[in-house]
Amino acid sequence: MKHTLLVLALAGLGMGAAQAQTVVKIGHAGPLTGPIAHIGKDGEFGARLAVEDANAKGIMIGGKKVTFELVSEDDQADPRTATTVAQRLTDNDVKGVVGHVTSGASIPASRVYEQAGVPVITPSSTSPKLTQQGYKVTFRVIANDLQQGAAMARYASEILKAKKVAIIDDRTAYGQGLADAFTESLKKYGIEVVGREFTTDKSTDFMAILTKIKGKTPDAVFYGGMDAQGAPMLRQMRQLGMEARYLGGDGVCTSEMLKLAGDAMADNVYCSQAGIPLEQMPGGADFLKRFKARFNTDVQLYAPYSYDAAMAMIEAMKTAGSSDPAKYLPALQKTAFKGVTGDIAFDKNGDIKDGGVSMYRFQGGKWEALK
Repeated sequence: MKHTLLVLALAGLGMGAAQAQTVVKIGHAGPLTGPIAHIGKDGEFGARLAVEDANAKGIMIGGKKVTFELVSEDDQADPRTATTVAQRLTDNDVKGVVGHVTSGASIPASRVYEQAGVPVITPSSTSPKLTQQGYKVTFRVIANDLQQGAAMARYASEILKAKKVAIIDDRTAYGQGLADAFTESLKKYGIEVVGREFTTDKSTDFMAILTKIKGKTPDAVFYGGMDAQGAPMLRQMRQLGMEARYLGGDGVCTSEMLKLAGDAMADNVYCSQAGIPLEQMPGGADFLKRFKARFNTDVQLYAPYSYDAAMAMIEAMKTAGSSDPAKYLPALQKTAFKGVTGDIAFDKNGDIKDGGVSMYRFQGGKWEALK
């Protein structure tokens, strides 16, 4: 009998220890397969590093030790798949989501999170439409396309002295949104848009539209889209002997762009990026060192923002003393802390306050930040 009681007592202690530690699931959603899987994995790695850092600190929420678990899903950068993924994550009882990567995925998925009451913070979706829907659970930790388009237009006018520009976009929410913002901003500087062409985010042959554009002799060609299309487009511009400057947004501002474009890259290739250069981020140097040591690869683009997105949720949970989305959402709306990328705080729409935009030029075999 004594032996039995001892076994039961020990079992009870084991159960108590297990119950004292709560598992909190944080979701991540992005393209983990397909042509921009490298950007999706980059974001996943950033969120995973945040979760691992939080677990290493032994964080207490509401008096209980918490273990965070990252649940990652592949949305294939596809709007329809994104809504399915969002539903799967909310059904899996995640307490918040870092994602999605592309605006085309984030916008339809945001409705699912709103209905479920689960906060979602995108590290990279820049379409203004995302935070103009009036949803209470949608946030972003990066500048939007209106800011990015204005910065590129100003640079094209004041620095590059462009008079005529041709514009191409991939018809996605991100690509078209950025191209629209750039087009609108060009009006302020009196720059003529000599051509507005469209492709898709699956295309690889751009010869027809580039030949059409070449005949209009633009000073610059702007592409709104991702590196998987941006790189072959640049190569085909070279094949046609086009000397126009090549301009793009953050979708082409990647190390993968350099690999895919190869010797087509030259010092007349420019890109803008929402946010500030990694080396200028308050925690950038340390983040890059730890990121590379953990994942054996360099940061592609959005990993620091994914890290800050995950940490924003964790900080809000700590402040609220709860991982219940309904209870920590008010704290998330008011959060203010210093992240890897800078000060993290949101405005009434869920946009990052004081989001910066950086300009880059290809020089010396890499993207160089411009002052």
